[in-house]
Amino acid sequence: MDFEYKETLLYVENLSVAYDDTIIIKDINLVEKDVVREGHNSTSQVIAVVGRSGRGKSTFFKALTGLVEPKTGKILIKDFTSNEEGAAKEIKEGDIGFVDQKYTLFRHKTVHQTLKFALRKTSLTDAEKEEKIIEYLHKWGLDNFADKYPNELSGGQRQRTAIIEQLFSSDQFIVMDEPFSGLDVGNIIEVKKSFDLLNSTSEYNTIIFSTHDIELAVELAQVIYVIGYPTVNGEKQKYGSIVAKFDLRELGLAWKEFGEEHLHLTKQIINQMMLS
Repeated sequence: MDFEYKETLLYVENLSVAYDDTIIIKDINLVEKDVVREGHNSTSQVIAVVGRSGRGKSTFFKALTGLVEPKTGKILIKDFTSNEEGAAKEIKEGDIGFVDQKYTLFRHKTVHQTLKFALRKTSLTDAEKEEKIIEYLHKWGLDNFADKYPNELSGGQRQRTAIIEQLFSSDQFIVMDEPFSGLDVGNIIEVKKSFDLLNSTSEYNTIIFSTHDIELAVELAQVIYVIGYPTVNGEKQKYGSIVAKFDLRELGLAWKEFGEEHLHLTKQIINQMMLS
């Protein structure tokens, strides 16, 4: 399938994070570019991060979203406020949206109030904010739930609200920690629909998610990073790093219906995880 790489959206170089003197992740490097498919106006990027428990995935996500300070390295994202080609900026908290497993929302705010609050730092007028809220409520199937509180929403509705909230307050990057964890089949389908909506909103939208369901990762992502304990000079280390990258675009498996080739790749990824 024809596609081309455009400008860099996310750049991570020599990232390490330590709590006190304990190194959790070390020497993480990755570059993700805007990918444009032939005949598609919006492609967006879907990136999966997988690995065994305790390998540092959550710490990596916290660093990406500016919630923890790196010990070394830097994280740069495209600066959407600049007209200069290739302009980038170091991330700070709020630049990359974070949706946790519980789809945390303000308990005392309705869906509409939550989204309006998320737009508080923008330069939009009140009328423009209202127009944007209405547009997204309609597009995401929440028209009839604008005045509902979180406890009145289904899991899928809470998740969609949380995603829109983060889109409004971040720079087109969304990190989702285990979005499929503990969900039944119906809710998994709802999450997949949310991914489709994010994909169709803007070619710059970049979804980064973690999951223990490797088949789902292969089905949804265009690139998969495995975080595990690397082996250096024959000795397995006790910190997380990227030990493998599987680019489904280069393998000819991205944007295709899940089949035998995807199942074979799933087994490869699981084997890599077990080794690290």
